Amino acid sequence: MDGTSGARAGNTTKAADTGKAADTGKATGTASDKVVPDAVFLGGRVWVGPGVTTTALAVVDGKVAALGGPALALAGAAREVVDLEGGLVAPGFGDGHCHPVFGGLETQGPAVTGRASVGEVVAAVRRYALEHPDDRWILGASYAPALAPGGAFDARWLDEAVPDRPVLLRAADYHTAWVNSAALQAAGIDATTPDPPLGRIDRRPDGSPLGTLREWGACDLVLRAAPQRPAEVLRLALAEACRRQNLVGVTWMQDAWVDAQGHQPYLELLERGALTVRSNLGLRADPGRWRDQVAEFAQMRAEVEAAGQPEMLTARTVKFFADGVIESATGAMLEPYAGGADRGMAVWEPSELAAAVARFDAAGFQAHIHAIGDAAVRHALDAIEAAIRSNPPWDRRPVIAHVQVVDPADLRRFAELGVVANFESYWSQCDPMQDLLTAPRLGPVRAARQYPAATLARSGAVISHGSDWPVSTNDPLEALRVAVTRLNDQGHPAGGWTPGERLTLEEALTAATWGAAYQGWADSFRGTLDLGKVADLVIYAEDLFALDPQDLRGLTPRATWLGGRPVP
Repeated sequence: MDGTSGARAGNTTKAADTGKAADTGKATGTASDKVVPDAVFLGGRVWVGPGVTTTALAVVDGKVAALGGPALALAGAAREVVDLEGGLVAPGFGDGHCHPVFGGLETQGPAVTGRASVGEVVAAVRRYALEHPDDRWILGASYAPALAPGGAFDARWLDEAVPDRPVLLRAADYHTAWVNSAALQAAGIDATTPDPPLGRIDRRPDGSPLGTLREWGACDLVLRAAPQRPAEVLRLALAEACRRQNLVGVTWMQDAWVDAQGHQPYLELLERGALTVRSNLGLRADPGRWRDQVAEFAQMRAEVEAAGQPEMLTARTVKFFADGVIESATGAMLEPYAGGADRGMAVWEPSELAAAVARFDAAGFQAHIHAIGDAAVRHALDAIEAAIRSNPPWDRRPVIAHVQVVDPADLRRFAELGVVANFESYWSQCDPMQDLLTAPRLGPVRAARQYPAATLARSGAVISHGSDWPVSTNDPLEALRVAVTRLNDQGHPAGGWTPGERLTLEEALTAATWGAAYQGWADSFRGTLDLGKVADLVIYAEDLFALDPQDLRGLTPRATWLGGRPVP
């Protein structure tokens, strides 16, 4: 089995305050070398990585050239001296699971994100439709599923705003869609339409479609009828996504949903020198045609490799959806949901998932598996174990993303199999989704098992941070605040929700820096600020370690640097 030997420990619970570990190592660049640093950072805390802080950092040719005393000695010769004024420099954040193009596209449609009621969403759609009379379809995202009881939204509510054109809105979970009657008609969905494989159509008592479509099989019925986004729109969406990631300190990201030709916007930005977030692409496997995709994905990977900038762009990963989401009762569970007999929806038959993971693994692709329910997590672990047993050893670093509910018997398997647990820590709080949809469906025992971040970190498993943006905020600091406190924005509940799974601030920062870099095979050149690593930095005016963790809310970076240069 693949273990985590050779992986840097990410479980240190207290940062060194003296900088001694950084100052005593060999540093390139001393005053006598007549090196001219691009920049020297001083006057605050430099968090190098787990267990190591120091007082200064020097950048030469885009890399960390000196730390502590040797860096201070270079300040007089530096082209730029950045006074931290008591603030903090840390490695640039990694986002181990996000959907950048979706995030960028959300800025191009109706402003429904964050609306507090169905009425507010409908009003935003009405305004957009009036301002865009020539749009044949109104496409937007993402509304909050908890705004309607059971997450069930009626087409007639949207008909009041736009009766003459199709409207398609994606829910914040991106596993659900809300459409108007015109969209149902355009897709040919009526009372006689059966639920498709891997999808559910919410219905009224008379069997007619309500307007809520759950999971890919149902959503695709309308998505296939909707117009495709032009290539230029997708490129602009990705550029906007990169800008927004840079603004919150993100310098590496895992795009966890790339379909056919989805690598092209990345290649275009890379060629223009406009890709400002290092990226790895996760190519989405389709249960119905994955055997054909093996060659297709190899071709996409080859086209990315031909661009010749592996520290900026790779396509080394295949994304699998093992199940849906608990809010829609489509997360795959070992036992039925509370009050019923339904165990959710497995997207793949377990044996087929194992066969697909093993085949892509043999082709040198990393498995990145969305697994929400405890049955999906088990199936994902089983598939990874089968690939390890059937294929020769290699540095595979398999990933299970979300890891919402894990059966206790499966917790030890993450470390044993070398599986990276990618947590979207912002979800680890009592928000309306949790209170109104998730916890009632799980029942108290399983609800208390959600997001076992501390348990897995302390078992020896590597954990990484992800946002799932635009499903939730892309701001790593907001997610890390929740990881450390398990409190919502209002500071509830007292003591934290499932407080035994709280991380220390250093554990959370490690997951978002070194952990994400390890996940993406980027730890050899980024993820810490050790000597020789690229100078991907995030700079805060505040020393995060000196604050109450709840006070991290609302803080924004003073600057983000990529390869020794400020971005965006």
